[in-house]
Amino acid sequence: METAVLTNPREGATKTDERAGKYLTFQLAREEFAIQVLKVREIMGVQDITAVPQTPAHVKGVINLRGKVVPVVDLRLKFGLPEMEYTQRTCIIVVQVQFQASVLLMGIVVDGVSEVLNLAAGDIEDTPEFGSGVVTPYILGMAKSKGKVKILLDIDQVLSSQELQGLESVVQ
Repeated sequence: METAVLTNPREGATKTDERAGKYLTFQLAREEFAIQVLKVREIMGVQDITAVPQTPAHVKGVINLRGKVVPVVDLRLKFGLPEMEYTQRTCIIVVQVQFQASVLLMGIVVDGVSEVLNLAAGDIEDTPEFGSGVVTPYILGMAKSKGKVKILLDIDQVLSSQELQGLESVVQ
């Protein structure tokens, strides 16, 4: 007589379930990325960015957002993509980033914003293994939508805590 082993179909699905929801999609080069809509505070066209000396190349500087100084990071440069002239489609997405016990506002420069997608748990797959030495803590997973793959970013993890500490001191 065979014994059936019942496994909980929800095991391993909790991570995926947490990732389901609404995402704002945007382009960097030819790739499509997405961040959770709940993290997005505002989307604006590129405006004057005040450069801050002694910051990494991907930190473009700061902007004044209704009296608040907000650091701006060019995601192209952060991800090692070639720098590009800003166009009519270039946007700054102001996101809320969790850093230690506080919440920081940060602007990220992207090539263009696409749409808001509602992703179900079944649309999202775990990040594939890229081999030893390749660590991708800032990728929540990969979403399949309309025949394309979108890279889901954990915006809290995109910048290292050391970089966030540096940005926080710039804003103070």
